[in-house]
Amino acid sequence: MATSTESVDLVGDEAATNLARAALFAALVGAFAYVTFPNPVSPVSVTLQVLGVFLAGVYLGPVWGAASLVLYLAAGAVGAPVFEGGSAGVGALVGQSAGYLWSYPLAAGAVGAVVHRGAALRDLDTVGLPTLVGAMALGTVIIYALGVAGLAYVLSLGPVEAVTVGAVAFLPAEALKIAAAVGIVRSDAVAAA
Repeated sequence: MATSTESVDLVGDEAATNLARAALFAALVGAFAYVTFPNPVSPVSVTLQVLGVFLAGVYLGPVWGAASLVLYLAAGAVGAPVFEGGSAGVGALVGQSAGYLWSYPLAAGAVGAVVHRGAALRDLDTVGLPTLVGAMALGTVIIYALGVAGLAYVLSLGPVEAVTVGAVAFLPAEALKIAAAVGIVRSDAVAAA
């Protein structure tokens, strides 16, 4: 009796490609965590992580964009130095930056859903500037809503103080990150195959 051995694909090419892209964006957000600037009016530093969150949502869409940030959080939780300034561990996920970190998958998913008008990816050349900016503004609202709530809880801040040091202090930097993300998305040098 002859037996046949054939190649068996346990995971399709598309799933493997999407997982690789999600891992790449998780690593990008981790690299952006090393770019930190002290914020004189906040206990939380300014980082470029949010730029990575925006780009994950735009380029990967709502499902894989959110998955890439879940992968990022998991990597940091198990000890990869991917959080602000190279920190790692579960402590970061319950500390003063916890609300911001936990918001990243939700924000990437929301940015992707608005840009792509659903779960299926669409050509980014067809996405208008108001849609791109609006999607990232929505992502910013999600990040700061959860970030401020987490900061208020962990540091026992009142609502006005929490919003002032946890959101208002970061708005100029967020405007620059949105502008940078739009520039990257609109750049002819960046084209996905």
